[in-house]
Amino acid sequence: MALTLPRPHRDDVRIAVGGLLGGLLLWALGIAPRLPSDDLALWPQRWAPLVPLTVTAACELLRRTRPRPALLIGTAAIVADTVTLGSIVTIVLYTDLMYSAVLYGTPAAARRIPWVTGLLTVISGIVPAALWRDPQALLIGVGVGVVALAPASTGWVVRNHRDAAEAARLRAEQTALLAEMDRTQAVVAERARVARELHDMVANHLSAIAIHSTAALSIDDPGTSRQALAVIRENSVAGLAEMRRLIGILRAGDGEDEPVATPTLDGVAGLVDGARANGLDVILRADHGRVPAPVELAAYRIVQESLTNALKHAASGRVRVALSEDDGALHVHVTSPYGLRAGPGAPGSGAGLIGMRERAALLGGSFEAGPDGSLWTVRARLPVAEGDPE
Repeated sequence: MALTLPRPHRDDVRIAVGGLLGGLLLWALGIAPRLPSDDLALWPQRWAPLVPLTVTAACELLRRTRPRPALLIGTAAIVADTVTLGSIVTIVLYTDLMYSAVLYGTPAAARRIPWVTGLLTVISGIVPAALWRDPQALLIGVGVGVVALAPASTGWVVRNHRDAAEAARLRAEQTALLAEMDRTQAVVAERARVARELHDMVANHLSAIAIHSTAALSIDDPGTSRQALAVIRENSVAGLAEMRRLIGILRAGDGEDEPVATPTLDGVAGLVDGARANGLDVILRADHGRVPAPVELAAYRIVQESLTNALKHAASGRVRVALSEDDGALHVHVTSPYGLRAGPGAPGSGAGLIGMRERAALLGGSFEAGPDGSLWTVRARLPVAEGDPE
């Protein structure tokens, strides 16, 4: 299987070509860091520096994709360069290979290379000075530090800054994602709240309109029809008022200062009176003190929806509504006759039960509804916060 090398980055190609051309120019001008010597007589001194130069320039093509092999081959080339007249460009290219090995290499290599080059810098300075007993030998260590330790340390610093920037970017993306999730959840929660309000406000009146309009159409009695039309008109006006109130709630944040009234438990008696006007036999028993506004609203809507369901589905008989406060909670208990309905009814979607259950759950309470013998029973427990309600 043939070995396929990754395509070099275009900047790396520019560096390699530019370095090679620069080295050839200096070689053509005869500029070299060392002078010809008899010690190099066995080498073709004029052409020898071009070999390490070419190899190092070729390694630049791998500085990002294969930084470790590029550094190893470049190290062999720089060692070979020391036994020739040498090239300044070869040394500069090697420092870039050292820098790239730390910046683009593996995390382990990035940690190891600065320590190794630092150790080599110390050894190459101290050992020759101790052996030759000449302080000038310390310059060897300085040279190694400039060629190896300095670019490795620079690559380590740049890599740390790059990693820190990447971590900051990831944290920013996570924060933005969490913010978007919170926004989406807030939108969903608000839509659910508006849906509950819309259903609870309008369903009662529309159910009464549907039932009485059906009665008016099915009973050939002018007096009954007139009475049904009066109830239809009354519920239409009340439903319109509730819709206007809902619009006021939706517009509460658009700069208007008009206050919007929130239903309270004091309005439950009005719900019962309205249900009686629509033909239900309803009695109310209330035994509770002051409760927080969210609990009042939830209890009001649960009673309202229970009466609406009784109007649409209950058999003939008495509907009982009880509100009591006990054990740190407000208890709502509504019963209605369960069985076949004698008169006209209205269709249901089940959204009312879902809305009541959601209202209780939002307050940390409980809700249950279902047949209990000959009665349809609705029970809700709404915890009351400790302290005086605002």
